[in-house]
Amino acid sequence: MDKRVVLAVAGSGKTSHIINKIDESSRALIVTYTENNYKNIKSRIMDKVGFIPAGVRVHTYFNFIYSFCLKPLLGNKIKSKGINWDMPLSFTLKLNRNDPKFYLDGHNRLYHNRIAKLLDQYGVMHEVSERVEKYFDLVCFDEVQDFGGHDFNFICKLSPNIESLLLVGDFFQHTFDTSRDGNVNSNIHKNLDTYTQKLTQAGYTLDTELLSHSYRCSPTTCSFVSESTGIKIQSHRDDETKIQLVQSAKLADEIFYDENIVKLFFKDSKRYCGFTENWGATKGLDCYSDVCIVLNPTTLQHYKKNKLNELAPQTKNKFYVACTRAKRNIFLVPESLYRHHKQ
Repeated sequence: MDKRVVLAVAGSGKTSHIINKIDESSRALIVTYTENNYKNIKSRIMDKVGFIPAGVRVHTYFNFIYSFCLKPLLGNKIKSKGINWDMPLSFTLKLNRNDPKFYLDGHNRLYHNRIAKLLDQYGVMHEVSERVEKYFDLVCFDEVQDFGGHDFNFICKLSPNIESLLLVGDFFQHTFDTSRDGNVNSNIHKNLDTYTQKLTQAGYTLDTELLSHSYRCSPTTCSFVSESTGIKIQSHRDDETKIQLVQSAKLADEIFYDENIVKLFFKDSKRYCGFTENWGATKGLDCYSDVCIVLNPTTLQHYKKNKLNELAPQTKNKFYVACTRAKRNIFLVPESLYRHHKQ
């Protein structure tokens, strides 16, 4: 296998594509960002093989980069006592990159967003690649769209020295970054061409066809998303579902009290009782049938003017995530119709 980045769409089987490569004899490293996906991947391997093979390791990204990469290679030089998940104090930006205070807080904890930079600054990226290559025949990074800052540079600099490296992600499900540090890669997610160009320059082959069709979403949903937001997605299915703008207060309340329909808000979903969640927080979830998407005033106006494609990138991505949770019908409800439910 080569060094490849597979750009997928929602519900196309990103995790399944990785799991299908695992068997009892595998020597594989799987790295993902979120704790939920870490648990999901381990569970899926158990379902397939019956156990976690001895040669397979599943890590969250920061556990991998800290415990597997930094500690064995720089542990004697950098006496760190864990990870600081806060942003570094602003004065550290003025420090020399060779100054340990650029990377460590007052308690000798490493700033999470600078661990990758530290490995590069100390010139051990080649040793990182050799260490990974020594133990694993296959290396997979899931949720790659969320890698930002120095962490994006890290996966680019792994490429030249590892034979079999697979990155899988959905560019338009980028709703947050693994980390940020000033202007480092601050614009890579604003434009798909810029993003893919950086990856291909790093030695990755780009694949946009393998996971371009969704199993979860109907052709109706895929057409709506593609035509209204400009985010291209196709379906493996051939059935029709319903997308309805709800303007009746009575119907809106019926949907609100229906425990089988999740109500997805742009933010502050916890201020509403019942079966609710925020748009972006549902990323990776595949447990909804009918979905109610509550449109905040900005999104509602863009919808009415047929200009959802002009939403701010982060808002558009979160709306895309919300739409593509639905296996069946989508109800679009103006937020004003649920104002009286807000606590």
